[in-house]
Amino acid sequence: MSVLSEAVFAYRLRWKRRRLLFRAFRKRRQLCLIVDRTPQISAQDVLLFSTVRNEALRLPFFLDHYRRLGVKHFLIVDNASDDGTVEFLKEQDDVSLWRTTKSYRLSRFGVDWVTWLQIRFGHGHWCLSVDADEILIYPHHQTRSLPALTNWLEQHGHESFGALMLDMYPKGPVGDTTYNPGENPFDTLSWFDGGNYVMQKKSDLQNLWIQGGVRARLFFRDRPKRAPTLGKIPLVKWNRRYAYVSSTHSLLPRRLNHVYDADGGERTSGILLHSKFLNSVVMRSSEEKQRAEHFANSKLYDDYYDALSQNPTLWCEASSELTGWRQLEAMGLMSKGNWV
Repeated sequence: MSVLSEAVFAYRLRWKRRRLLFRAFRKRRQLCLIVDRTPQISAQDVLLFSTVRNEALRLPFFLDHYRRLGVKHFLIVDNASDDGTVEFLKEQDDVSLWRTTKSYRLSRFGVDWVTWLQIRFGHGHWCLSVDADEILIYPHHQTRSLPALTNWLEQHGHESFGALMLDMYPKGPVGDTTYNPGENPFDTLSWFDGGNYVMQKKSDLQNLWIQGGVRARLFFRDRPKRAPTLGKIPLVKWNRRYAYVSSTHSLLPRRLNHVYDADGGERTSGILLHSKFLNSVVMRSSEEKQRAEHFANSKLYDDYYDALSQNPTLWCEASSELTGWRQLEAMGLMSKGNWV
């Protein structure tokens, strides 16, 4: 790309970022404040932002995990839950809660709502943006807190931190397992696909586009380019002028997408353990197919939802059983880099 072409493209990306921020500003009116504990937020706190719907099953472990990592405040948008999610979250002393009944899909899958909250409350903070079924781990996460990691990232000039979303599943049919609120879901969802990932660098936003895992193997084997993308950037030192472009897969400005070493080395990264395949997924798949709120072209995913409704077994002879972050590093799915 010529210097002139690059300048024109950079100009267009700046306008795209402004449009995304303006979208979030307009969507703020869709949010109804339920409980505001944001005055508790201190300048150095790590914050977590999320949009949830009917996640009363997952939230006790989710909150406890991130509290152990060092998250000090949770800013959550509830999208019309009816399973006790709102009642549970209202009781949590470190949660500020908003509610909306508007379309999840038309809010860019919740990103517009969260972006507004990040504009208001995230500026200057390290911010996690994750779903209730995403559990972040990183090298030494049992003994080194998120503030320790973010301090190290800042000392090395990094504003963002990348992670691979790893789909976890049980050994038998997904609907035949049991799970109770507060339990570690990965005691049951202890298996994953370890070696079928493909990766490319996107030329426009310069982020890594990663596909593979069990969903590519079973549900998208005839159309692998339609498989979900698994590369995410969940942790960012936020500025009110930043914006996610596509879920947490990419951001603007583009430099925030450089969570890899372009010179062939390894940069510290993490894993988002994905608990989508709890037993509840069998019942919820029919509902989500009818709602058509989770994908821009939901018809492409009808077969996916239908297959999940049939209580499939995702395990195969090539599946790997999770033993810890060192195993994932040895398999090349995450990296310790210079983080020691």
